Amino acid sequence: MHLKVALQMDPIGSVNIDADSTFRIGIEAQARGHELFYYTPDRLAFVEGRVMAHGHWIALRRERGNHVTYLREDEVDLAQMDVVWLRQDPPFDMAYITSTHLLELIHPATLVVNDPFWVRNSPEKLLVLRFPDLTPSTAIARDLATIREFKARHGDIILKPLYGNGGAGVFRLDPNDRNLASLHELFTGMSREPLIVQKFLPAVARGDKRVILVDGEPVGAINRVPQAGETRSNMHAGGRPEPTDLTPRDREICAAIGPVLREKGLIFVGIDVIGDWLTEINVTSPTGIQELERFTGINAAERIWQVIEARRAAAA
Repeated sequence: MHLKVALQMDPIGSVNIDADSTFRIGIEAQARGHELFYYTPDRLAFVEGRVMAHGHWIALRRERGNHVTYLREDEVDLAQMDVVWLRQDPPFDMAYITSTHLLELIHPATLVVNDPFWVRNSPEKLLVLRFPDLTPSTAIARDLATIREFKARHGDIILKPLYGNGGAGVFRLDPNDRNLASLHELFTGMSREPLIVQKFLPAVARGDKRVILVDGEPVGAINRVPQAGETRSNMHAGGRPEPTDLTPRDREICAAIGPVLREKGLIFVGIDVIGDWLTEINVTSPTGIQELERFTGINAAERIWQVIEARRAAAA
């Protein structure tokens, strides 16, 4: 099967080729005989009934400092592509949301991964609200009184932006902390969005597990251990990846959420599990497949493309 594949992503020239999941997905696509077209989200446009993208046809290679060749510049009608990957990193702001609306116009005739409707309607920290039995005590609120009451009940909490990513803006407020009002003032002065607060899980000291699911099925996991003295385990915040196994509780969580992910066309998903609790379902631009492959030999990119190719074959 030969597919024309578009990658909507952040600038490809600056990615870490040893960690970036989109790069690994692109390398796998090439190995399977697919063509790659790359563009950044700011070059996506709706023009007189067509969803257009200005970018480059590219070739990728695993060579540091020389990992991409721009073959030719082009403007393409994305309806003529077989697959479009929605892979730019958050923040999940109005620019991100607008791109999902535009890509929804071509999906599913052109397969957009993940489904842009459900990416828009299933942000990382909100989709988990459908599974209260699997998640730690959580509140989403903007008013300080509600957040104060939550902290009074639970004592030790995590406070973070609802649409943040990569560990940015994540604060632990223990029972002796006196900064809640100041942080609330800071956050609400910067944005009109609510905040999310969760009961602090001490098990994070042993790591925050990233479980990779493909078409609703778990394929493997890595553990992300925070640096000494740090609460955040995100690799963007200095977390150390290490090998780990799926526990019975991890599989129980995946069995509960997997059918929902599959139903919504969320082919590539990364969930975060601390101890026995599901904390996030990452559908916008999940990471971790390169670390998983290094630790375990599991080629998640291959499994992702097998699902995509089967869907394109069924639609032909």
